[in-house]
Amino acid sequence: MALSFDKALGIHQYTLGIRSQRAEVISSNIANNDTPHYKARDVDFSAALLEAKTRQGGIAMTHSHEKHFDLKVLSEQHVKYRIPNQPDTGDGNTVDIQQEKMAFMENAMEYQMSLGFLDRKFAGLKKALKGG
Repeated sequence: MALSFDKALGIHQYTLGIRSQRAEVISSNIANNDTPHYKARDVDFSAALLEAKTRQGGIAMTHSHEKHFDLKVLSEQHVKYRIPNQPDTGDGNTVDIQQEKMAFMENAMEYQMSLGFLDRKFAGLKKALKGG
C-alpha cells in the first residue's frame, strides 16, 4: 500500500506556504510605512487555501510532478490591496503600522500552530511506520 503524503498531511502543508507568503507581504507593508503612495497589501488566506484544496487533486503548475503546484504563484494570485481603516494622511500611503504589526503577530502565531499540526501528523506517521 502506497503512502500518500497529501492525504496524510492534509491541508496543513499548504497553510505553511501561504502563511509564509503572507508574512512577506505584511513585512513589505511595514518596511514601506513611510513610502509615499505605497498601498498596503495582504494575502486573502481563505481564497488561497480554498484554491490549494481544489488544486490538491492535481492541476499542474510546476514541471517537477503533475500533482505539484507552486504555492508562491498560488498565494501571489491572492495578494490584494488592503482597504485602509484610516483616512489618507496626504502622502497616499495606506499602511496602518499598528494594524500591520497585529496582522504580522497573528500570522506568526498561526504559522506556529500549523507547524504544530504538521509535527503531530509526522509523529503519528512515524508511530504507524514503527508499528507501535
